[in-house]
Amino acid sequence: MGTRHAESPTEATINRLVLWNVDLTLVDVTIVTRDAYADAFRMVTGRPLVKLAPAMGRPDSEIIFETLAINGIVVEDQHLPRFLDALAVSFASKHKRLAKEGRTMPGAKDALKAVARLDGVVQSVLTGTIKGNAVHKLTAFGLDKWVDFEVGGYGEEVYPKATLLQVAQGRAKDKHGVPFTAQNTVLIGDSTRDVQAARIGGASVIAVASGRSMAAELHEAGADIVLPDLTNASEVVAAVARLTSPVDRKAG
Repeated sequence: MGTRHAESPTEATINRLVLWNVDLTLVDVTIVTRDAYADAFRMVTGRPLVKLAPAMGRPDSEIIFETLAINGIVVEDQHLPRFLDALAVSFASKHKRLAKEGRTMPGAKDALKAVARLDGVVQSVLTGTIKGNAVHKLTAFGLDKWVDFEVGGYGEEVYPKATLLQVAQGRAKDKHGVPFTAQNTVLIGDSTRDVQAARIGGASVIAVASGRSMAAELHEAGADIVLPDLTNASEVVAAVARLTSPVDRKAG
């Protein structure tokens, strides 16, 4: 009980929400993810996977629907829940491969650690990956200790990413008793889809040119700040601090 009371003042000061995209922003586990999809496809359809729909920053639910379609499967109501379950099982069975065959993106660990030291911050994820697999991906590289998975948004929730951002803001408000809006929420991602989600959903956005979107594309999509990567942790912290301090925000 004493520990719980000791933590409550800190929790009361939470007033910044930082949401991270996972794939190609924090980690790259493409090979293991593809193998998990292939296994899940076979488990659900009884057939080998011929072609996997490209991720392009989309949620697992969307990738699953397209993958079934381009492989000639007539999609029925039970396909999505069965595939999501199979994907979770398959990915979990491969979790030991993540650290061996995947990698953290340059600077990701130090950036997470540095942002965590900023006053009033709670960090979570806004990802197309289903929750269990997102936890596996970050835990494999020791990144989970700075992330509150309870207030994130995940790929099994069949919403557009902008709506998912608002769901995450609602979860953070429910947990911390503070409203999270465009004034105190930052999304850090690597794709133009991340930027668009932030613009529509109500958040500032730091775009990192570490994925498949070029810096110029990220600027054009409307990112507040574009970084080449996460290797300058103090630069990431300064960006988060500026974008969550309304007085320092530039108009437009």
